[in-house]
Amino acid sequence: MTEARAIARANIALAKYWGKSDIPLNLPAVPSISMTLDGLVTETTVAFEPKLRRDRVSLDGRTAKPKEIGRVVELLDRVRAAAGIETRARVVTENRFPTAAGLASSASGFAALAASASAAAGLAWNDKRLSREARQSSASAARSIYGGFVELPAGKPGNPRCAAKPIAPSSHWDLRLVVAVTATGRKKVGSTEGMERSRKTSPLYDAWVERAPKLNAKVRRAIKARDLDKLGQAMEQSTFSFHACAMSAAPGILYWQPPTLAALHVVRGLRDKGTSVWATMDAGPHVKAVCEAESVGKVKRALRKAAGVTNVLSMKLGDGIEVFR
Repeated sequence: MTEARAIARANIALAKYWGKSDIPLNLPAVPSISMTLDGLVTETTVAFEPKLRRDRVSLDGRTAKPKEIGRVVELLDRVRAAAGIETRARVVTENRFPTAAGLASSASGFAALAASASAAAGLAWNDKRLSREARQSSASAARSIYGGFVELPAGKPGNPRCAAKPIAPSSHWDLRLVVAVTATGRKKVGSTEGMERSRKTSPLYDAWVERAPKLNAKVRRAIKARDLDKLGQAMEQSTFSFHACAMSAAPGILYWQPPTLAALHVVRGLRDKGTSVWATMDAGPHVKAVCEAESVGKVKRALRKAAGVTNVLSMKLGDGIEVFR
């Protein structure tokens, strides 16, 4: 038996990814920029065991569902092909935060799986290769290989080599992310399904794909300059643009819940009173507020009072993938 364990951290996109340019290769239609977060951790152990007749996958203490197992096996098959082995694997994954609820569990999950599986198979993949392989399973997972601020370019159809790259380390800027938890349980429409429905039916999709690279460039420049107001303006426009694209699909995809709106209004109210804090969201109901470290207490207290918010978490920027053999 060959075994390895990896720890990856989820990331939250500041310039959003929504839509694919090549579905079989899972290539993003637009570029995206994210921050890797210290508090959203996935730990995955992979053991290749000769006695196993099929891959076994455990997720958060339960046997994974067939669809979940299928995505894991696809990545394991790529690792086996690269290593020249056929041995089945036992995979144990634990998310230290809610799964499939808009907190980027697939990002940290597939980053950790790519790193632990390749190490267990004896492959010495560098970060760029890990990012590329993780991206084929979940595009946002490409960014979780790295810490700090990370960019994933748009993919050119037919080119499988798309991988993320770091922009700045976690030490570059002491930003904080405050998460207002607004619902429990798994979201009804997964990101992949939502993207495809948007691409096929939303009248706003083409405009989103055309505009997204400009917003991405604004986010990159703001990070380099450590300018929170410029970052926030571009980040909120990116967030609301992709959600508008999803909402205008047929049938419309509405990830927001009543507490989502309450939390968004709290963020805007704080800003109207002089606190530089800005909202972002992924494909889920939770609101993430980005602010300077000195404002985190004020932001947390205000979001706790938002109607329907069940919990408030805060976290700083985190590091990239960690592998233990």
